Amino acid sequence: MAVSGFEGFEKRLELQFSGDDPATGKGLRRLDFFSLEKVLHAVQCTVVSAVGNKYFDSYVLSESSLFVYPTKIIIKTCGTTQLLKSVRPLVDHAITMGLTLCGCRYTRGSFIFPNAQPYPHTSFKDEVIYLEENLPKNLSYKKAKVMNSKSCYKWHVFTAGDEGHMLAMEDAHADDSYTVEICMTELDRVLAKKFFRRFNDGKTGDSAGKEMTDVTGIRDVNRKALICDYAFDPCGYSMNGIDGNRYSTVHVTPEDGFSYASFECVGSVYDDREEFFKTLQKVVKIFRPAKLSVSTTCAAGHEVWRGVGKAIEPLGMRLRSRAADEFPAAGSVVFQTFAARRK
Repeated sequence: MAVSGFEGFEKRLELQFSGDDPATGKGLRRLDFFSLEKVLHAVQCTVVSAVGNKYFDSYVLSESSLFVYPTKIIIKTCGTTQLLKSVRPLVDHAITMGLTLCGCRYTRGSFIFPNAQPYPHTSFKDEVIYLEENLPKNLSYKKAKVMNSKSCYKWHVFTAGDEGHMLAMEDAHADDSYTVEICMTELDRVLAKKFFRRFNDGKTGDSAGKEMTDVTGIRDVNRKALICDYAFDPCGYSMNGIDGNRYSTVHVTPEDGFSYASFECVGSVYDDREEFFKTLQKVVKIFRPAKLSVSTTCAAGHEVWRGVGKAIEPLGMRLRSRAADEFPAAGSVVFQTFAARRK
């Protein structure tokens, strides 16, 4: 393991709002680009590529991704970014549009280089205190927990919601969506090399990204998705896929010693489960990691996590641990870890 290097593990923040005017339906998408850039500057990242459709706007960042829906924002950043510094400005911008924060979810894995993280990401305790100090008081239903595993990697979850959001979450039919977050470390060295650019290749980040998407097989993960991709110099890759009102995203730090890749997607609990399992298998085959974790979040009463092990274990992985818990304003979170079988 390298003494220091780029931190691949992302911090992920999801903010839910209420009060959108159905006549316009634009909500948070009315936030101008200058204001967004100012928020990202506080986080210490910038936009490198963007695409949108009638449902939401998608931004590839210098450190991961941002998705803006009319009443929801998802921002995911890696490295030594200060993600939580986006909370207060985003809430303030929303207020000017007549929107009120009603739900918050913050998740992350275990940092490879925790001592390199700046405040408030110096510890999960500091992150929770910072969130509680910066979230509106109406988000009174809160829970913070570190979900353990048999490996050194843990899953950190903080959720908060107001009374209205809590009542909506209690109706399992009100929200049929799920979120899957996959974190992979110790990537296959040969496969990781595909995410390095050739010296002086004369390409832009966009054109080099498109080539990586095709060469690595990432385009085949969801052929229906419109892909916005970017390759960094000398190495590294990010992609956002948009498919109707759903997003997917991939981020890769390929350097040996601290290699990391992540995949995240959303779906419906009523989707064909076999298609979901095929997607997981495609992703794992692209990277062949020595270790991976899968976190699924969905409304209580649904079991999206079932079958994940059966889909991944035939690829030479072994289920090491499983942890589950219920969170206000989020539902059921199941955290599973896998390790490659010794040859």
